[in-house]
Amino acid sequence: MRRDTQVQITAENVWVLVSTALVLIMTPGLGLFYGGMTRAKAALNMIMMSFISAGIVGVIWVLWGYSMSGGEGVLGIFGNPFANFGLTNLIGSPDLIKAAYAGTFAMVTVALISGAIADRAKFSSWALFVPIWVTLVYCPLAYMVWGGGLLGANGAITAVFGQVIDFAGGTVVEISSGVAALVLAVIVGKRQGFGKDPNHRPHNIPFIMLGAAILWFGWFGFNGGAATTAEQAGLIWINTLVTPAAAMLSWLVTEKIRHGHPTSLGAASGVVAGLVAITPSCANISPVAAIGLGLAAGALCAIFVDLKYRFGLDDSLDVVGVHLGGGLIGTLALGFIALPVDGQGGGLFYGGGLHQLVAQTVAVLVTVLLSGLVTTVLGLAIHKTLGFRVSEEAENVGVDLSEHAETAYAFGELSRSRFNPFHHQAPAPAAAPAAQEKEDSLV
Repeated sequence: MRRDTQVQITAENVWVLVSTALVLIMTPGLGLFYGGMTRAKAALNMIMMSFISAGIVGVIWVLWGYSMSGGEGVLGIFGNPFANFGLTNLIGSPDLIKAAYAGTFAMVTVALISGAIADRAKFSSWALFVPIWVTLVYCPLAYMVWGGGLLGANGAITAVFGQVIDFAGGTVVEISSGVAALVLAVIVGKRQGFGKDPNHRPHNIPFIMLGAAILWFGWFGFNGGAATTAEQAGLIWINTLVTPAAAMLSWLVTEKIRHGHPTSLGAASGVVAGLVAITPSCANISPVAAIGLGLAAGALCAIFVDLKYRFGLDDSLDVVGVHLGGGLIGTLALGFIALPVDGQGGGLFYGGGLHQLVAQTVAVLVTVLLSGLVTTVLGLAIHKTLGFRVSEEAENVGVDLSEHAETAYAFGELSRSRFNPFHHQAPAPAAAPAAQEKEDSLV
């Protein structure tokens, strides 16, 4: 324990603490965003999948997650999980602030995946998936990109292909979760009535809009928390402001052209697509380039989302189309629009050649392979043992009731349902006043 010296709290410390709170609120905000996009009888389950992700990852991060994402490494792939086990070695050090900030990233990353299997997944199986996936996918990727591993400044892959730019998580957060969502959607299978049942439409648009607003709010801490200078922070903030704004506009225009109507769901989804796209590049592109990136991300992600119906992929809440699609766009775009540093390097449009694009492409491939392979093995293992999907009867009655014995809304039709999975004895209905009087007279 390092208690020999005390460091006064600085403005940088305060900003990271505030950013930690901003990123933390993104996970329940995601729960609202996802909860509104499901059917009414699955809303609580979606919110709970985000909350349980935060709970499980919070504990894991303190025990071994933080250690695996930095410090002494093993083959450049992951950090020694016992180096700072329990964070005991950090007591008395301001490094605990950074550890907390990093932990909130892990929470929201795994929660993102849940949207692809909405309305049909067993809560217990999801609770088992979360800690293993964070340990085997997120922590190694965080170490490889940010912790000094293979894709870091002195990493073995970097020495061959060049330094990847990923300021806030285009690969570590967005692409990794998007690939995992794609794999799980295939393993778990389609919802009953996918693409045909109109009841699968979002049930609460205000929830979606509120969730998107919370995500946008929290994303300023997500992108800006690691800023080291006022100049860098200003660039990050303006880019985090304008890219989702532009993406929202282009998504709505795309909707209007393709489907005839700009929708509230499209506006919220466009905002999130822009936030995803700017995540890896927020500190490395100009505001004008950020507008162009947002316009491209909004239009392309809107098209990506529509493709799930063509390919029969039940990515329930558009995780693949928005997070994998937006992550790929934002990460690869740096190969073209990255600003030079001290007049050196930069993307293709700044005369930097193909070097940055090659580095970005290699990082994408590493992320896709690691997340895809591990998620496939883990998802199949859970699906073949515990089962990842609820029964047909449970899906029909709704996962809120079948998995949690709760409902988000006190709808009369739910209370009159004959389906009783918990074998609760229903109280006898009270007699009507007239009938009661007649019965009393007979007695």
